[in-house]
Amino acid sequence: MSELAGILDGTATAKAIRLEIAAEVKQLVATGAQPPHLAAVLIGDDPASHTYVGMKQKACTWVGMQSSIHRLPASCTQEEAINLVKGLNNDPSITGILVQHPLPSHLHEPAVLDCVSIPKDVDGISRGSLGGLINGEPAFASCTPAGIIELLDRYKITIQGRRAVVVGRSIILGKPVAMMLLNRNATVSICHSRTANLAEEILRADIVVAAVGRAELITGEMVKPGAVVIDAGYNRVEGRAKDVGDVEYESARARASWITPVPGGVGPMTIAMLLKNTLRAAQGKFS
Repeated sequence: MSELAGILDGTATAKAIRLEIAAEVKQLVATGAQPPHLAAVLIGDDPASHTYVGMKQKACTWVGMQSSIHRLPASCTQEEAINLVKGLNNDPSITGILVQHPLPSHLHEPAVLDCVSIPKDVDGISRGSLGGLINGEPAFASCTPAGIIELLDRYKITIQGRRAVVVGRSIILGKPVAMMLLNRNATVSICHSRTANLAEEILRADIVVAAVGRAELITGEMVKPGAVVIDAGYNRVEGRAKDVGDVEYESARARASWITPVPGGVGPMTIAMLLKNTLRAAQGKFS
């Protein structure tokens, strides 16, 4: 029987990163500087958005950062949303700005996100920040893709020269992680749910990033022996006691060399990278 893949433990890795950030925040404050301050813009009453923002606030407190929530009703206008963001841009006490998405459907979300100034766009999902990623200009990396790269680095997994397949093409995950892998000299293919011969594409990959949002789409027989499998999916399946990723975990683990669990893999890394970007913004650096 073949040896099972090693676990890329996002929970433990994120905790280590938070400890490092807390130490840096303490050093920064010791110089007389104010703690980094993350401002979250929360529009509407979506329960999941409220939960996510609450988690981010707790994470800020844990590392010694300040945080604040700036709320608008779901009925707000585009102008009101943009004016709120612009006001935070102009507030020197605010280090980083997070616009919690999705926004209510009547708002043009990209236009609101684009109002976040690039030095404060710690979520890294405005068109300016994504353009910086493509052009090699200073900008913060989108947090979930950045967390994936960080996890690979922490486990000393080689990216350069390897064939990577990203399954998913979203603007906040699939496309930016593909660009980050390309920037690290991987040979990258972007696939999706309509890719012809998807199994054949994945089977050629040394690194697989699953980010398509379809429960257990990728099975073990689609994984090249020894490949590294990063599962960024999170799916609720009726009748299942536990949420699952985009990868059929047990069968893929029997073939891969390394694999992320769901939960406990990519998810915890996202908030860790948000904290890291907020710290770097306070230090006047781009990641």
